[in-house]
Amino acid sequence: MKQRVALFRDLKPSSRPLVDAVLPQYERQIYQVIGGGVIEDPAMRAPIPADGFHLSIVRCGPGKGTGLHNHKTVEVFMPLTGTWSVIWGDEGESELQIGQYDTISIPPGVLRGFRNDSDHEALLLALVGGQDPGKVAWIPTVLEAVAQKGFGLDEKGQIVELQKP
Repeated sequence: MKQRVALFRDLKPSSRPLVDAVLPQYERQIYQVIGGGVIEDPAMRAPIPADGFHLSIVRCGPGKGTGLHNHKTVEVFMPLTGTWSVIWGDEGESELQIGQYDTISIPPGVLRGFRNDSDHEALLLALVGGQDPGKVAWIPTVLEAVAQKGFGLDEKGQIVELQKP
């Protein structure tokens, strides 16, 4: 059982967990707790193996969040601290603000993102369903902005620095 315990104080977060985090508005840290999730940082390792789902904790400052993206499985968000907006739709046209312990479940195929609306750093629990949640599917504008910063994804879906011409 001790191999199935993750103490938060021992977790090492990634400051570039997903490729969009190279953009200032999407800077955040992710603590991977259970399973690899959809993390694009090749150095991230979860202390507890996936068991039908993947769990992480997101930490970010005011106004920070993630770009619109999609998964092949369900994704659940629950604020642990602060107030967050969850955005969804083909162009992010729908938005709902949720607070501590409120929960939203987003089905597969729906573009989604989130933003910390608090005036302080806050924590968000994120759960991705399935043994293999696949990779993140980013909207083209996010990938274009990331490429302008000199980053992209390799064939395995992991973050790489792009070759300069």
